[in-house]
Amino acid sequence: MKKLSIVLSLLLVAALVFGGVTFFQKGDLQKTADGLKANVDELTGKLQAAVSDSDALKAAQTELETANADLESKLTAATDEAAAVKADLEGKLAAAADEAAAVKADLEGKLTAAADEAAAMKADLEGKLTAAAEEAATVEEQIKTLTGERDDAQKALDAANGTVAALEAQVASAAKLIRSDLTGCTVILHSNDVHGAMEGYAYMKTLHDWYLAKGANVILADAGDFSQGTIYVSTNKGEAAIDMMNAVGYDIVTLGNHDFDFGYAKLMENLSKAQFTAICSNVILDETGEPILPATCMYETNKGLKIAFVGVETPETATKVNPGMIKEIHFTAFDDLYKTVQAAVDSVKDEADIVIGLCHLGVDAESAVNGYRSIDLLNHVTGIDFVIDGHSHTVMTQGENGEPIQSTGTKFANIGVIVIDDAQKAIIDNYLYPTAGLPMDETILAKAQALIADVDAVYDAPFATSEVLLNGDKAPGNRTEETNLGDLITDAMVWSVAREGGIEQVEPNQIVGITNGGGIRAAVNAGDVSMKDINTVLPFGNTVAVIYVTGEELLEALEASTFCTPDSIGGYPQTSGITWTLDTTKEFDKGEVYTLDGKESSYFKPASIQRVTIEAINGEPFDPAATYAVVTNNFCAAGGDTYNVFARAYNEGTGFDTGIPLDQAVMEYITEVLEGKITAEQYGAPRGSQTQIK
Repeated sequence: MKKLSIVLSLLLVAALVFGGVTFFQKGDLQKTADGLKANVDELTGKLQAAVSDSDALKAAQTELETANADLESKLTAATDEAAAVKADLEGKLAAAADEAAAVKADLEGKLTAAADEAAAMKADLEGKLTAAAEEAATVEEQIKTLTGERDDAQKALDAANGTVAALEAQVASAAKLIRSDLTGCTVILHSNDVHGAMEGYAYMKTLHDWYLAKGANVILADAGDFSQGTIYVSTNKGEAAIDMMNAVGYDIVTLGNHDFDFGYAKLMENLSKAQFTAICSNVILDETGEPILPATCMYETNKGLKIAFVGVETPETATKVNPGMIKEIHFTAFDDLYKTVQAAVDSVKDEADIVIGLCHLGVDAESAVNGYRSIDLLNHVTGIDFVIDGHSHTVMTQGENGEPIQSTGTKFANIGVIVIDDAQKAIIDNYLYPTAGLPMDETILAKAQALIADVDAVYDAPFATSEVLLNGDKAPGNRTEETNLGDLITDAMVWSVAREGGIEQVEPNQIVGITNGGGIRAAVNAGDVSMKDINTVLPFGNTVAVIYVTGEELLEALEASTFCTPDSIGGYPQTSGITWTLDTTKEFDKGEVYTLDGKESSYFKPASIQRVTIEAINGEPFDPAATYAVVTNNFCAAGGDTYNVFARAYNEGTGFDTGIPLDQAVMEYITEVLEGKITAEQYGAPRGSQTQIK
């Protein structure tokens, strides 16, 4: 109330002051006083209401203080209770911790004991496993030994069976010869694909003399591929074969594709020294349009029997020989082949009693694509009574459907015999005479051995060793898939050029190697390796060449060269630096016939790339638009086999011939890079850069 009085006094003073001022200014004091009184009354009412509110607040405050005291009392009680609970829990937790520690200690003890037991068991098992492994290794070694012995025994058995079969065939052939009086008969003895087997000519001379002694007229014939195949003929470019055939007394031969390996000019030079007749109807000299040799030859016996021989060469020669070596000639092919041979047959059939096709065609599946097999010839040409065949190295006395075809295999494994009755003017028998165990004419053998000794003196000396057998097989082998020997050769080819810095147009990671599987002619056995071994593998005298192609052209080369895979193909690419996949389940999209120098090839350009995918070049992504350097041999660079696309590039000046002999490149790679040792680690198996989907 004291505070209220003070407030009212102050208000009164203020009112008086204000009122006085107003009075003196306006002179209306009474009116001011009335207004002031009214204001004071109003303020008094408000103050009384405020006092009343203050009492209520005071009462609320008192009630709040009472409630607060009660709450504090309850909080104190709750805190005391919580402290008691906490103490109780802490006691229980401590007891639980002690119990857990005891359990942990117990478990740790048990785990330690278990670990010790496990370690002991492990050590025991490891000991047992080591003993078992040693025992297994011993058993495995024993198995290998037994397997090797079994395989050796099987090989020996197979060889024995083969020998027995050969001896039985030889006995049967000998029996025919012994029982027969061949007076009044003409016997044709024939060989094919001799490939430099020089001593084998002594077998031919022996049989020649035997049949002659039985009263027969004897004709010696060969169906081609006599000029190439071993160092004994390759080192002298086929001259030695002509010399041996002259010595034996051959009468007539036709040409095989490998007889052109040293070039047309060299072949004709060699044949100029021949004392026998060479015939071939379908190899044409471009300059004259005439055959390079007589198409036919007529042989008349002393009984008046006339036998006409018609010579036929495989058109595949156009792509199986370095095209640069045969630019002067071409080979009639496709339907023109049949027309050419038919014309030759027609020219002699009216005069001849018997017409013999002396052919180098064979019956390989790859030759069937273009109809170049001897059985295809017989299906399209009339008037041929019998075919003496070569090229596919097939051993047969008739075709698969009984066709009158005979082939001896290769390298004088057999000698073909055809017996003709002069009076009947008909073939009365044909068979193969196995040469295994057959006596060899001493004079011819001595001549062959002298020639062999001269070459061996240079080539026999070992220059390296190999831990592994390097695969020289054809199929399955170098003509169907990647091989360790193909890897070695292509690696050597790339190295032989790259080491001299001979490739400047592309980076080192854009250099690859390709060689045709058909150019790999033999295996390299484990053990010592001689110059002769390498030359026998690569007998054609090829040189290393370089061409530049786009990625698209590289794809085309691989696609064209695998068009019939998994069937064998001489152009099959053995490669270095290319990781690629061949899907043999897809069809080859055959396009137009390849042509080279205006002449048709035996192979076709792929209309599209369906079968081959290149994943990488030397580990880098493949680029179809990029330029790559391909190190190959001069045969492929010139368009040989299926590599027409290489010839296009080569002829446009995007390449060169290094002049490095291919066999020399391989020998130097083995000597310098491999340090004279071909290891299992490097070449024990194909590197796996080629994948085939079958």
